[in-house]
Amino acid sequence: MGEWAVPQALEPASSGLAKTSEGKAAEVEALIAPALQAMGYDIVRVLLSGGERLRLQIMAERHADGGMNVDDCAEVSRAVAAILDVEDPIESAYTLEVSSPGIDRPLTRLGDFDRFAGFEGRVEMVNPIDGRRRFSGRLLGTRGESVVLDCEEGEVTLPFAAMQKAKLVLTDELIAAARQPDTPAETPAETPAETPAAGEAVAGKN
Repeated sequence: MGEWAVPQALEPASSGLAKTSEGKAAEVEALIAPALQAMGYDIVRVLLSGGERLRLQIMAERHADGGMNVDDCAEVSRAVAAILDVEDPIESAYTLEVSSPGIDRPLTRLGDFDRFAGFEGRVEMVNPIDGRRRFSGRLLGTRGESVVLDCEEGEVTLPFAAMQKAKLVLTDELIAAARQPDTPAETPAETPAETPAAGEAVAGKN
């Protein structure tokens, strides 16, 4: 989707509102994850953003092959809406959006860096390392709890727990891989659920 990944446990809140949104997103993820996993889906990212009209954005993929089409988005959206209608974790009105990770997807889990080793990636750290916070290079996988990148200046090892944002870089190589079956980058670029039953309608309290 072309956005930076925001690992919920690692993103520092800059304001009370940001901290509240982050906490709500984590609460929603905890509520819906068991059901989606039972349906065969993995959650990639949950974001809650917006001002007066909140947007609950859920990025997911099929566990079996990493794909996600429009029908999958609709199925996930209906399941999520049913759970949130009962649990009601978000007090104000919100719009539910479900989408695939996209080709230049966010990297939100340590295993993502092994899964997409060999492709170009960008990483932003919470605090500077050797005077810099942003790193770009070819992903070389993981070592323990750290991520290894082959940057212009050489190999760099970055602790995953200290990362703020990470994503794949859209390259010809990544696009070519996405067109091939049985490759890690085969997820469609973006397939948001659009029908009212799939989350287009506003949900939550008014």
